[in-house]
Amino acid sequence: MKTRFAPSPTGYIHIGNVRSAIYPYLLARQQNGTFILRIEDTDQARYVEGATELIEETLEWLGMNWDEGPIVGGPASPYFQSERAEIYHAWGQKLIDMGRAYADPTNAETIQKYRDECNAKKIPYLYRNFRPENPPEWKPGIPLRFKADPKPRTWHDEVMGDMSAGPEVQDDIVLIKADGLPTYNFAHIVDDAEMGVDYVMRGVEYLSSTPNYLALYEAFGLKIPKLVSLPHILAPTGNKKLGKRDGAKSVTEYRKDGILAEAMLNYLACLGWNDGTEQEIYTKDELIERFSLPRIQNSGARYDETKLFWMNGQWIRKIADEQGIEALYARTDGFWPENADAYDDNYKKRVLGIIYDRLKVLADLRDMTGYFFTDPEIDLKMLTENKFLKKLSEEELSELLQVSVRKLEAINDWNTDTLQAALNELLEETGKKPAELFSAIRLALSFAPFSPALHLTMEVLGKDTSLARINRAVNALEND
Repeated sequence: MKTRFAPSPTGYIHIGNVRSAIYPYLLARQQNGTFILRIEDTDQARYVEGATELIEETLEWLGMNWDEGPIVGGPASPYFQSERAEIYHAWGQKLIDMGRAYADPTNAETIQKYRDECNAKKIPYLYRNFRPENPPEWKPGIPLRFKADPKPRTWHDEVMGDMSAGPEVQDDIVLIKADGLPTYNFAHIVDDAEMGVDYVMRGVEYLSSTPNYLALYEAFGLKIPKLVSLPHILAPTGNKKLGKRDGAKSVTEYRKDGILAEAMLNYLACLGWNDGTEQEIYTKDELIERFSLPRIQNSGARYDETKLFWMNGQWIRKIADEQGIEALYARTDGFWPENADAYDDNYKKRVLGIIYDRLKVLADLRDMTGYFFTDPEIDLKMLTENKFLKKLSEEELSELLQVSVRKLEAINDWNTDTLQAALNELLEETGKKPAELFSAIRLALSFAPFSPALHLTMEVLGKDTSLARINRAVNALEND
């Protein structure tokens, strides 16, 4: 069994493009079949340099290796449509020989005149009503058109169900353009046949063109593959197809933000599919095992970036808890604050070990861990206006911190157990509530809106740094 992903290298790879790759990949792996990557690059005007490499890198990052295609080759090489012109010409000649295709030298101005005539008469424009009477012999350089045989057509779509269309939607479509390259409408039929593709998965926007595709299958005497129309991914508002203006970034941008490959694969696979359970976190192996075409919903799925970030946080914790901090740390290169470069791996692993459960994306490390690598800028307002501390005067805050320093200085073995014990004793000795005492010390150490548990933070910072920072805060309060 063979499936394929056939993207066009026309720019960045959108999340909708990736989902169109995930489903055929899962199906091929589930059935021990073949997953093909084919680059549909016949639209040279929209071709973007480097886009093919970006497609390949994205699939590799997601762990979606292909069995045939660029780099790996295969029995149907080449896998770039721009390199398959002779193949399309040969198939086009078959149609000419059958009387089912003709050269069309009609210029663009004349075609537009035909459109205008139909608009003026308020009738549908169909090029088959304007076929040239004596077309020349076809050769590359002249567009080649299919000679339609309009009639009622019915077919089954694996997602949309039983479908039908009348002859009025079938036309003499262009097969090969004047530049000698094929149109999508023709090339994918030829390529899928040559490559033995059994399942054709693509966006629901191609559903209206299916009658023309069926006519080509029929003309060639080809077996029709399983057709799978994937509903749109919708904007967060739910009223239109997701686009660049709706805030969705490219997969590359999400990757740079610190979205994990496992989370991206998990989220997109479940965007319009579920296995009938309440489960939300799936490994790739679980997705392969449970995926099924009947469980793809036939309506659009609303894109929710907040859900993606939540899922990424779940995966960060899953990797750390199941594989260890070492495994998660291996993913963090490039996400630390600039000053972290001066510290060794062991120290950064200790920092990661106490903060990972608060991360939504790896890029959060830059904002959440800065005070572990450089002394924070003192902001007395954070102390004096804190909701737990604002009822204390600056003198009372200073005294509370000084008492804390004296207690902490007496600790010989600086570890989480002795630190927690000292903090508990401070609560009894000062008569303060945990929110008051711990907030004062935490802010003096970090001057950050968030930090991990106080005893863990101090243990990682070390005794000298912790005491020095608390004393800095005391000096600032006294000299304000």
